[in-house]
Amino acid sequence: MPQLTCENLTLGYDGKSVVSDLTFVVNAGDYLCIVGENGTGKSTLMKAIVKLKTPMSGKIIIGDGLASDEFGYLPQQTDIQKDFPASVREVVRSGFINRCGMRPFYNRAEKRMAEENMKKLGVDHLAKRCYRELSGGQQQRTLLARALCATRKLLLLDEPAAGLDPKATSEMYAVINELNLSGITIIMISHDIAVSIKSASHVLHLGRQQFFGTTEGYLQHDSGRIYAEKEVSAT
Repeated sequence: MPQLTCENLTLGYDGKSVVSDLTFVVNAGDYLCIVGENGTGKSTLMKAIVKLKTPMSGKIIIGDGLASDEFGYLPQQTDIQKDFPASVREVVRSGFINRCGMRPFYNRAEKRMAEENMKKLGVDHLAKRCYRELSGGQQQRTLLARALCATRKLLLLDEPAAGLDPKATSEMYAVINELNLSGITIIMISHDIAVSIKSASHVLHLGRQQFFGTTEGYLQHDSGRIYAEKEVSAT
């Protein structure tokens, strides 16, 4: 069942488009990796999906009973956010803010789910630690647990392994893969083509040549072959 449909989408800034006439569909359970060179509109597209950016034209249609505030969204962190003075538990629980409405507190079910998500991401033992004292990998796991509190269906991840060391990067991608195998749809921006090929069910390539389709189809497409060759030459 389609959870997200983008039809003839054009995105840009100050009247200049960076993405034009983009159409693709994400079904429940898909693992979509968004790849492409810098400046091709990857983060802009993700911001449009979560309504932080207004498309210049085209449609973004949300399905499968999802509301626009029910996405789990993990954007790239800023230096200010990395220095946030709150406990891990407080950060994770804040994923429920959109659901609270006028309630000034989290209910029992939300608190329980926050604890479950911390355990799922392996940060439950850090619940009382200050977020800014954590390693980069621990911070990303905390933010991923927070994103899970916002949704049980769809996660949008913008370079979730950016700035992490190789071990933490491998662990982060493994966790994301496990979440997808548990039934959560993943839409992830990544510069790591090896991860995209290994884990993704579908690939969206932005740039001069747009491509959307299965990972197997991507490897047979011109843009996919070029990316794969770059990856091999860099190793």
